[in-house]
Amino acid sequence: MSDLTWTQFTKKIHINTSLEKLYWCWATKEGITTWFLKDAKFIRNGNLLKDSDYLCAKDQYTWFWHNWDGQEEGSILEANGKDYFRFSFAGNCEVEIAMQQQENAILLSLKQSKIPLDEKSKLQIFYGCSNGWTFWLTNLKAYLEHGILLNETKIDLRGFDLAGYEFVNM
Repeated sequence: MSDLTWTQFTKKIHINTSLEKLYWCWATKEGITTWFLKDAKFIRNGNLLKDSDYLCAKDQYTWFWHNWDGQEEGSILEANGKDYFRFSFAGNCEVEIAMQQQENAILLSLKQSKIPLDEKSKLQIFYGCSNGWTFWLTNLKAYLEHGILLNETKIDLRGFDLAGYEFVNM
């Protein structure tokens, strides 16, 4: 068994869907804005991608969430077009998404790594992102298996100072 560490975490979930649909959910604007983001911009060689274009290594992104005024900018580090996707996130961190067919479901594994060891990063990145990804992977499963979304889009939570730490669905 591997030791747990503050520099990375892994989250896993089985999702009853096709590998193609699950990859689409991560690797296109059309897909990622159905279950995760309010909006996204993807740039390749200085040009804005179409909503249905699949992302490739070196593409740049800007992500916008419901209930959060900030944005996340980063780059796609790797995308194999079928079952693996890796991108920069939260500063110098990396997130990798691996998908594997297992019996009647796809095992999705998310690993966030290169988390700095200072106290602020332990709280905001390790704790915050770990909790966040747990919810978002559950939201992805709910969307793909039941056609419902669990994230809050109707009530504005931005006025709550600790909304990102206290509300489980944002």
